[in-house]
Amino acid sequence: MSSPVNSPAVITCKAAVAWAPGEPLVLEEVAVEPPKPMEIRIKVVCTSICRSDVTQWESKAQPDLFPRIFGHEASGIVESVGEGVTEFEVGDYVLTVFIGECGTCKHCVSGKSNMCQKLGLERKGLMHTDQKTRFSIKGKPVYHYCAVSSFSEYTVVHSNCAVKISSSASMDRICLLSCGVSAGLGAAWKVADISKGSTVVIFGLGTVGLSVAQGAKIRGASKIIGVDTNPEKYEKGKAFGITDFINPDECSEPIQQIVKKMTDGGADYSFECVGDTGIVSTALQSCCDGWGLTVTLGVPKVKPEVSAHYAVLLSGRTLKGSLFGGWRPKSDLPLLVDKYMNKEIEVDELVTHDMPFSRINEALNLMRERKCLRCVIHMSEQ
Repeated sequence: MSSPVNSPAVITCKAAVAWAPGEPLVLEEVAVEPPKPMEIRIKVVCTSICRSDVTQWESKAQPDLFPRIFGHEASGIVESVGEGVTEFEVGDYVLTVFIGECGTCKHCVSGKSNMCQKLGLERKGLMHTDQKTRFSIKGKPVYHYCAVSSFSEYTVVHSNCAVKISSSASMDRICLLSCGVSAGLGAAWKVADISKGSTVVIFGLGTVGLSVAQGAKIRGASKIIGVDTNPEKYEKGKAFGITDFINPDECSEPIQQIVKKMTDGGADYSFECVGDTGIVSTALQSCCDGWGLTVTLGVPKVKPEVSAHYAVLLSGRTLKGSLFGGWRPKSDLPLLVDKYMNKEIEVDELVTHDMPFSRINEALNLMRERKCLRCVIHMSEQ
């Protein structure tokens, strides 16, 4: 296990490196460069496994982006800061965020979007600032993931892709707010703006879907229908607000017809949280005419194109996309952290497994086989 240094210099530490799509990660000794201007280097304390980590790890769409270090839901402690960083100091507790907020671009100043033009979703495996990597093995570059790469004992992120949190926060639970939980709550509150007494249907009851349910429950939805092929999700979902449950494997008629019968013509809101574009069409058809709103959150493995009959939209339904629940990381995430600290939102019950870093492949397989909600990886073996 590496120990922090007093001045910015190259650090050698352990990282779980993916050498090829879908192949087991290998714990390697990697070199982590010191932070460049406007960057911080973080000692990762905990990182949770998100389904998008698994999707991208298995994907063969970008085979040239290997070797690579995945992971993006993480909590940690600032180890060193780069030139120009004034917001963070060594020792600060932080959450990493896979999109940033520069505060000056068209989207950031609009107040209407979280799609920062300078620090948006990074797809090239490089740092935003100089389009280079901060990781290497024997002098050869190792690619980043979402400009975070938290499957490493130390990582470097842009200072606007991190949020300072209280040192009293539970680092092994708060990391879920880096992506999944925030995405679900934001989809319910910011993107859909669920109203009291409304009806909701959620396709997929993983961490994101259950977080949508929690958001709908807090908003006072009268009926929250969960759709999932795993019957165990119903019992789990009740605590998060699920009032009714549909298992597609046990249905003899289309899901949208069942939802319409349960909601007097269609739900006010539907959410696609599976990552299956075919389900987007089903979710749209499950909404009511006139004002039915469908929000899609899942990241598809295959067939990224969405198709729907024009009449579905002509009847007044709306389809909206959602990235990170519409939250602006620097402006909005601290509010969610406060809600967690004040016990206004539930996060802890979404963690089904806690594992040491050495068992990260087991955690990935649990997610791949849909046998968990969130596995939290503790980077220290102690």
